[in-house]
Amino acid sequence: MDSGALRGAYAEVLAEIEEGGFAAPPAGQLSAEQIVAHLAANDELMTEATEAVLAGSPFAYYDLETVHRPQVDALVVECGGLAGLTTLLRATSQKLCALTDRLGAAAAQTPVETHLREGFDLVVDEPLPWARTLDLHARVHLPKHLAQLRMLRAG
Repeated sequence: MDSGALRGAYAEVLAEIEEGGFAAPPAGQLSAEQIVAHLAANDELMTEATEAVLAGSPFAYYDLETVHRPQVDALVVECGGLAGLTTLLRATSQKLCALTDRLGAAAAQTPVETHLREGFDLVVDEPLPWARTLDLHARVHLPKHLAQLRMLRAG
């Protein structure tokens, strides 16, 4: 599997974060720090799933923001703000991309029980080839959070 699209999506997100200057979020929305923490926590889950696929083990992948919220808030505190979170995201994304590079064609097609929620735009509750889940991450999930970060600057 080619991780070029995934690397490109992360490069855009990381460049946006490095730009900085984020305003406080509207009520009920995530802050820039929470968005970056969410992405890093999600990377860790995707890394676990990718490692399981590479090892030939069954795995279920859940990207549910409500499940991550306590972990996200704890990561914000643990990393001490946006700079620490950016360092963490850079490390987690690089690890995920490196593992993705190791997926051969057969492993990339391994079905993984996948549970995704991206607002009302994308709901997945079924086994998907792991390559498809990684593609959705690069083409839907990361761009969604990139847009949120841009709105926090524009707002």
